[in-house]
Formats: sequence, structure tokens, C-alpha cells
Amino acid sequence: MLYFLQQLANAVPVAALYAALAFGYAIAFAVTRRADLTYGALFAFAGQTFVLFADFGWNRLWLILPASLGLGAAAALSFSLGAGLVAGRYVMRPLAFSSANTVVVASLGCLLVLMETARLASETRSLWLPPFLNANIVFWDDPRFPVTLTVIQLGNTVLMAALVAAGHWFLTHSRAGRFWRAVSEDREAAALCGVDAATVYIVAYGAASLIAAVCGILAASYYGNMDFGTGLTFGVKVLFIAAIGGQASPLYAALGAAGIGLMETLWSAYGPILWRDFVIFGFLVIVLAVTRKEKVIP
Repeated sequence: MLYFLQQLANAVPVAALYAALAFGYAIAFAVTRRADLTYGALFAFAGQTFVLFADFGWNRLWLILPASLGLGAAAALSFSLGAGLVAGRYVMRPLAFSSANTVVVASLGCLLVLMETARLASETRSLWLPPFLNANIVFWDDPRFPVTLTVIQLGNTVLMAALVAAGHWFLTHSRAGRFWRAVSEDREAAALCGVDAATVYIVAYGAASLIAAVCGILAASYYGNMDFGTGLTFGVKVLFIAAIGGQASPLYAALGAAGIGLMETLWSAYGPILWRDFVIFGFLVIVLAVTRKEKVIP
């Protein structure tokens, strides 16, 4: 029983990460209705940039650890948001309302560019951050098997949950959120009412890029590293897990993604780890096939 409780505790940070990523992805998807792998690439690119600049600040500038991490976070936010806006404005927006296959190919190209840029910048080295904020917080003090989480796990969970909550409030209560909902529901009708759909798309893509960057920084802070192939893995995974809750509804996409995070953690605890991704993706494919609706997407 205690082992099961520990696995539930371990699932909370993973569920929060998946929920925040799916929430950001759904913001951009809602205004285009096109699958986009660039989002996962931005997540990985932010994590890699964070680690790279933190290492530069520590080893080259001789900064203390908090200053090095701050430098890495600032660089990751700046470069990832800039890359997201450039990709959204000059690659995705001109193609967003053309063939869905065209968008997938273009997003795969953006993914490869970002992945190779990070790899070349780090000279194909796998850099690691030193452990920090790794003190245990005990939730169940049993001498046989205490149920714990680290400070950074709890901090990341709180920040990601706050990101989703703040984003949902903004989308449902702000003027910009009303414009976003109008464009996501009917782009042409919104344009007839005076809403600049192109600007809404760029802002939505920028917001999604910012969320991906924040998640990449937090994930790299906890895991200590971000692999070069993570962009493709998370690009596909976020696309699938967001679809479970509804890709055009950020809050429902976040809730569905959180459920997948829980399932993935429990499988890692009780099932063979080598089959985890196969089982998770297989489950997602089956669910999407069963719940598929015949609907023409313009």
C-alpha cells in the first residue's frame, strides 16, 4: 500500500508536466486545427538552452549556482520564445490553413532545425546540472517505507498547476481570451466581426511557445538534462495526449494529459519499463480510433 501511495505521489509531477504541455499545445491548435510537432521541439530546445547557458555561466563566467540557473532560464525563455514566434509567423501561419500534411512536414523541419541547433551549440555533449532543491518532504512517515517528494518536484508541480490555472482564467475572462475563443470557434465569422485572426494566431502561438519554454526549463531543472531526441518524442506524445482531452479545449486537454501521466507512472512502477511507450501509445491510438468523430475540419 505504501509503495502504491509513493507511486501516486511520483505521478503528480509527471501529470502536472503533461497537463501544462497539453494546455499550451491546445491554445495554438485551437486556432489552426492542424497537428504541429514544433511545440515538442520548443519544449526540448528550451531545456537544452537552459542547461547549456547554465553550464556556460558556471564554468566560463564563474557565477554562483543561482546566478547560473538564472542566466540559463533567461536565455532559454528568450531564445525559445523568439524561435516560436519566428516559426509561427514565417512558417506555420502561411501554411496553417492549407493541407494538414503540409503543416506536419513543415513542423518536422522546424523540429530538426531546433534539435540540430541545440546539438551543435553544445558540441554534441550531454551536459548535466548539479542536483539542487532535492531535500525530501515526507507525506507519510513510516520507517519501513516513507512516502516522500523532493522540494523541486513539489515546486515544479505548483508552478505548472498555477500556469494552467492562470492560463484558463485568462482565456475565459479577458478580452484577448474572447478573441481567441471567437477565432477558434469560427475564424471567418470572427473576421467579419472585426477580429484580426492573423494577430490572434501569432499571439496564441507565442503563448504556446512561452508555456513550452517554461515547462522545458522546469523539466530540465528536475531531471538535470534534456536529450537531443526529446523534441521528437514529446512532439508526438503531446500531440496524442492532448487529443485525449480535446485538442481544441486547453483545460480538457490538460485534464486528459494528467490522466496519461498517472497511467504512465503506474505502468513504470508495476509493468515492464521497456513496454511503457508501446502500451501508452497503443492505448492512445485505440482511444482515438474508438472516439473518432466524422467531422470535416476546414
